Amino acid sequence: MTSVLDAIKQRRSIRKYSSQPVAEEDVLKVLEAARWAPSAHNAQPWRFIVLVDSSVKRELAMAMADAWAADMTKDGLTLEAAERTTSVEGFSNAPVLVVACLTMADMKKFSDDVRQGSERDLAVQSLGAALQNMLLAASAEGLGACWHCAPVFCKETVRQALKIPLDVEPQAIITFGYPAEKVSAPERKELGEFCFLNCWGASFG
Repeated sequence: MTSVLDAIKQRRSIRKYSSQPVAEEDVLKVLEAARWAPSAHNAQPWRFIVLVDSSVKRELAMAMADAWAADMTKDGLTLEAAERTTSVEGFSNAPVLVVACLTMADMKKFSDDVRQGSERDLAVQSLGAALQNMLLAASAEGLGACWHCAPVFCKETVRQALKIPLDVEPQAIITFGYPAEKVSAPERKELGEFCFLNCWGASFG
C-alpha cells in the first residue's frame, strides 16, 4: 500500500492530457477530497466551478489571454502569438477545468481592516489545503493535474466570463485529464535550507 509520503512524492504537475474523457465519478472523488480539507473555523470558504464544455473552456482561456496581453502592454511588452496559442490551448484542451474560488461569507467579520485582512489570509490558506487534497486525489485516481494561478492576475475577467457572484473570488484553475506526458520530479531544497530547529539539540545540517 502506498504511504501518504510516497503519494505526495509521486504527484506531478501534468500540463498535457490525452483526449480521453474523465468520468464524472472520478471528478466527484477529487472534489470530495477537497471537501475534507481543514479550514479556518471549519468555514470551508471554497467554491468550485467545474468546466467540461469545450466552448466555455475556450472562451475563458481567450478572455484570460486577452487580459494577460493587456497587462503586458502596460509594461511595454508584447504577448507573442505562440505564447498566446500555448496559453489558450493549454486550458481549452484539458478535459476538465476546476475554477477554484474563495468566499468570505462564512468567515469571521471584524471592524478593523488589519484583522479582516488576516481573516482573508485564513481563507486563502484554507483554499490552498483543499487544492492540495484535490491534486493528491487526482494522482491517486490515475489522473494528471496542474495548479494554475492565472485567475489571480485577472479576477474580474474570470468573474465576468463565468458570471461569478461578486462575493466569490476566483483564485486558481486546476486542469485535469489523463496524462499525455511523463514529468520528472524537479529538484527540492534540502531540509537544512529551510527548516530551523531550536529543540532536541539537533540540526538538519
